[in-house]
Amino acid sequence: MIADLKPYTEYKESGLPWLGRVPEHWDLVPNRGLVRKRKVLVGKHHRDYRLLSLTKQGVIVRDISTGKGKFSADMGTSQQVRNGDLVFCLFDVPETPRTVGLSRHDGMITGAYTVFESLERGNREYFELFYRAMDDRKLLSPLYSGLRHTIPAGRFLGTKTPQPSLQEQDAIVLFLRWANGRLERAIRAKRKVIALLNEQKQAIIHRAVTRGLDPSVPLKPSGIPWIGDIPSHWNVRRVKQVARIVRGKFSHRPRNDASFYDGPYPFIQTGSVARAKKFIVQFTQTLNEKGLSVSRLFPKGTLCMTIAANIGDVGILDFDSCFPDSIVGFTLRPELERDFLYLAFLCMKSEFLRDAPVNTQGNLNVERIGPQCIPLPGLGEQKQILKHVETETASLDAVITRAEREIDLLREYRSRLVADVVTGKLDVREAAAKLPVEEQAIEPGELVEDDSEMIEDEVREPVG
Repeated sequence: MIADLKPYTEYKESGLPWLGRVPEHWDLVPNRGLVRKRKVLVGKHHRDYRLLSLTKQGVIVRDISTGKGKFSADMGTSQQVRNGDLVFCLFDVPETPRTVGLSRHDGMITGAYTVFESLERGNREYFELFYRAMDDRKLLSPLYSGLRHTIPAGRFLGTKTPQPSLQEQDAIVLFLRWANGRLERAIRAKRKVIALLNEQKQAIIHRAVTRGLDPSVPLKPSGIPWIGDIPSHWNVRRVKQVARIVRGKFSHRPRNDASFYDGPYPFIQTGSVARAKKFIVQFTQTLNEKGLSVSRLFPKGTLCMTIAANIGDVGILDFDSCFPDSIVGFTLRPELERDFLYLAFLCMKSEFLRDAPVNTQGNLNVERIGPQCIPLPGLGEQKQILKHVETETASLDAVITRAEREIDLLREYRSRLVADVVTGKLDVREAAAKLPVEEQAIEPGELVEDDSEMIEDEVREPVG
C-alpha cells in the first residue's frame, strides 16, 4: 500500500523556505490561529502533579526511582501540562534531540519549555507530526535567534503551518498510525533478536571474567554474590585497590555559558558513553581554553563510567577529552589490564544500579564505586581471557551491528514517509480509506515508536 502512494495533481508555493510546495487546495494558517501559549505554574501544589519530560519518545511520565536523567531543584517553578497540550523546546534547537511532543498525560514540566493548547481548529496529532518532521531535519533554522538558537514564542505563533481539511488531516493521522504500526513491529522484532544476542554475549563475558577459560581448575568461593566461585588461584580486589578513580569536572555555572565552548578540546556527556559500543568515538561539543580552565582533560585510552543520568555505562576514550562530574575516569595499576576491567564493569552494571541511592538524582558516587569487588587473575591470564572473549563474540557483534543498521534504515524510512505525507508530497486519502474498518477509528494514541529500549542522551531538563 505504501509503495502505491502518489503525489497530488496540483501544487502551489508555500512561501516558507523550509516547506517548498504544498498541494493547491491546502491552506496556510498562522499558528496563532491553531494553538495558544499557556503557562500555569504549579507552585506549592507540585506534589499533586506527575513529573513529565520531553524526550525522543515524546512527552513521558518520569519515574524518579530509576535514577535516569536530571531534575529541577525547585519543582514549584514547573508548569502545568494537560492531556492534549503540545510541548515545545524552542531553544538550543539544533542540539535538542526532540523539540516537540503531544502530551497524552496530565502533569507538570519544567518552566523552560513552551506549552501550547490546541484551539481545536485542526487535528492536534497532525500538528505534532508536521513539526516532528520539521524537527527531524532541523529545517526551522530561519526562525532561530541568538547564540542559544532560540525560536521566540511570538515568532512561532506567527509562522504558518499547512492545513488540509480536517477530514484530510484525520486521514493523514490514520494512515501514519497504521504505517507506523507496521514499521514498529518490524523494529521490535529486530530489537528482540539484538536483546537475545546481547544476552548470549553477556553470558560469554560473565563466565570468562569470573571462571576463566579452564573448566577443570579447582574453584573457591569469592564471597561476592555477583561473582560466585572463582578459580582457586585468583584473587578478589576492590576497585580502589587496583585503580584510581578521577571524577570529571566542569565547575562553571551555568554550564551552558557559550563563552566556554567551540574550541579544540572535545567535551563528552553521559550519552556519548552510553552509545559507545566499546570505544567512545564521537562528540558533539568542544571546549575552548576558557572551558578547559574549569574542566579536566583525560587522555585517549581512559576507561570511563557514567555515575549520573545513565548509571554504570562504560566506554573507552578514542581521543583526548574533557567531561563533567557525571562521568569518572580510571587510572589503573600495572597488574590490571584496562580491557579486563571494562569487561568486569559490563558484568557489574546491575550492581552499580542497585548501589545508586534512590533520590531525585540517583547518582553513583566515587565512594560507592571504590569498595566494589572484582575477580583478578594474573596479567597473562587476563590477556588470554580478552582474546577469548573477542573471538567468541565477534560473530555475535557482526549480527548485532547488521540488525542495528536495519533498524536505522527502517527509522530513516519512517521519518521520510512522515515528512512526505504531512507536507503533501504524497497523497494518502485513498489509502487511508482502504484500511480495515477497525483501523479507522480516530482515537488519541502514540504515533511515535515505543522506543523505550533506545539509548538516548540525558532526559532534557533545560535551564531557563
